Formats: sequence, structure tokens, C-alpha cells
Amino acid sequence: MKIDYVNLSTQYKLERFKLIQLIDKTLMSGLHVGGNEILKFEKKIAKLCNTKYAVAVNSGTDALTLALHLAGVRKGDEVITVPNSFIATTAVIIHLGAKPVFVDVKDDQNINENLIEQKITNKTKAIMPVHLGGRMCNMKKILSISKKYKIPIIEDCAQSILSKYDKRLSGSWGDVGCFSTHPLKNLNAAGDGGFLVTNKKSIYLASKSLINHGMENRDKVSNFGYVSRMDNLQATILNFRIKALKKTIKLRRANFKIYLKNLNNKRVFFPKEKIDEFNTYHTFVIQVDNRDKLKKFLKRKGINTSIHYPIPIHFQKAYRKIYSKKENYTNAENQAKRILTLPINQFLKKKEILYICKAINNFYKKHD
Repeated sequence: MKIDYVNLSTQYKLERFKLIQLIDKTLMSGLHVGGNEILKFEKKIAKLCNTKYAVAVNSGTDALTLALHLAGVRKGDEVITVPNSFIATTAVIIHLGAKPVFVDVKDDQNINENLIEQKITNKTKAIMPVHLGGRMCNMKKILSISKKYKIPIIEDCAQSILSKYDKRLSGSWGDVGCFSTHPLKNLNAAGDGGFLVTNKKSIYLASKSLINHGMENRDKVSNFGYVSRMDNLQATILNFRIKALKKTIKLRRANFKIYLKNLNNKRVFFPKEKIDEFNTYHTFVIQVDNRDKLKKFLKRKGINTSIHYPIPIHFQKAYRKIYSKKENYTNAENQAKRILTLPINQFLKKKEILYICKAINNFYKKHD
């Protein structure tokens, strides 16, 4: 049996007939940069995320950059975040001339909210929690810290669209929520894309200006901005795929329950969903001994896996060029050696998941 980690070709095969018609209509309109599909997408997203405003951009990375900039982050400032995220989370801080201040994570790979306050200084200008893998951080505690110190929250929601904590949606807790629509995300474009959501009109208006060169119209420029627009074509694809988003999440959650029931929980650790959580399983990450051997074993069985992420950011060469002082984040470092991402995409069949579970369980039987 051969099991892919992701299955974008199957997704396209199922959508192809209807999607090609919509793509053709968009391209025939002549509106490639800007257009009604973008405005339509922004309205849908704001409603979906239960926020007043949404701004479509060309990547989740640009959404984070804009959000931090509009939160007032400048050269010499500090932003609190985690060392176990995708590199973009830290890169956007560096590009603004600010310093990333890392906080270690809990067993579920999300920021340890109880360690945040001790990292706050008079240079702290934002707290940026990352809802890794579709599981939200403890936003109730983080929000109370934000209010106590008057520090804005920028949520990195790249992997967590429609995830909930305490019945409240990802992206609706902070000053800005930043999302990615990269092809591997639950709501995916056919290339890079992203958006930010906010309840603050000032952030919305400033974002709309900055993503389009700061232009008021074709001839008047009120700010020096960027080229961070979403293409009309990607918005067309997202407007089509957003209809299936809740079903996609439902299927991924069902796949998780099969894993939950069948994996050997004495040898395989993964966080269980708590009563105040609603996880959307952008990824399904297990923590195991002999990770590298298991990964190779599964590959021989035709099972493709991934690792999110094998090298913590404070160990990356790019980071060490700037900050040479040794830093220790015990949980993040230990998890990086043990984490393995299993297939959980919505196109998996039950027999395929059972095959994966059996292979993993058999691997550890041989090593007992």
C-alpha cells in the first residue's frame, strides 16, 4: 500500500470540472490584479472568523509582517513567540528590525502561557502565539496578560482556521489574526496566499492601503506600501474551496479519532483534545522514541510522513548569525527529536489509517 502525506492531485480531480469553469470566467474578465473575487473572499472570511474585517494578502508571512508593523513593532523592539514554529514566524520579526524573544512550549507544542510574563520587558511590543497544527493556545490566559501589560496580541493562525478555544474562533482573540492559504493548509489556494482578520477599523484601513503600494488611486500615493495583494485568480479558487472547508475539517477530525482508537498510546504520545478545544488537524503530530528509525520503517511500508519541525529556530544557521548567545528551550528541543507528522488529509480511507496504525504498533512490538 502507498499512502501519501498529502493528496493535492485527488483534491483537484474532484474539483476539476467546476473549478476550471470558474477559473476561465475569472481570466476572461480581464481582472487579474484586484477584482470582485477578492472583495467577495474578504467578506466571506470576516463572517467565517467572526470578525468585522478581513484583508486578503499574498501570503501568511506578509499577513504577519503587516500585523506586527501596524502593532507598532519597530527596530530594537521585542516580540514574544515560540522557537518551534515555521521559520516565517521569526523571520518577520527579524525583518522589522525587532528581536524575537522565545518562550518554551508545553507537551502539546504550544506556547507555555505561564512562562510569558517573565519574558516581558519595556521593549516588548507584541505577543505572538502560534496555534500549531490546528490546536489553539490558551488564549484566555494570554489575553489577560495582554490586558495587564497593554501589549497587543498578534495571532499566528497559519495552521488553525476554524479552530476554537473556549468556543471562540482562532484569529478573533488578538488585535490581528494572521492566516495562510498555502496549498498544504485546510483552506488552500493553488499557490501562496493568506489573509488577516481584525475588529479594528484603523488596522483594516491601513492594511488595505499598505498591501497596494499605499495608493489612494492610480495616481495618488498616501503611504509607502508593499505589493502584498492576493491575486484575483487565487481568490476565485478560495471562494470555491471555502464551501468545503467545514467538511474538510470534519473528515480530518474523524481521521484523528481512528488514530486515537488504534495507536498504542503507551509508545505513541499525542495530545488529546481538551473540553475547551476544537482542533482542526492541519497536521497530526505524534511524539515517539526512535523517531528516525520509525520514519524510515514507515517509508519502506509505503507510508510517507513529515516532521514539523526538526530543527528549532534558535538552532538554525540564519538565527545563529544574529544571536550567538546559547539559548535553551528544553521542551521544544526534546520534542524536535521525537515529533513525527502522520498523514491525516481528508482523502484518506479508514483502511489506510488502520494500516498506518498497525505498522507503527508492530514497529514498537519489535523494539519492546
